[in-house]
Amino acid sequence: METYRIETTISKNGTLSVKGLPFTEGDKVEVLVRSRKQEQGRKQDKYPLRGLPINYTKPFDSVAENDWAVLG
Repeated sequence: METYRIETTISKNGTLSVKGLPFTEGDKVEVLVRSRKQEQGRKQDKYPLRGLPINYTKPFDSVAENDWAVLG
């Protein structure tokens, strides 16, 4: 199966025209239509905390020190 990717814009009347495909007359093809706006939105929602600052409170304190039976 060969895959070709072409970007185009929907016209005012809602039609889509794709020219210059490398297939011959009578070839069977599968057509998928994806919106570019949705792809960009998904990527932004995937990592909502990306780019936010990280603050460490008491970074050198012990973690779960009270949970160790040996220390008590």
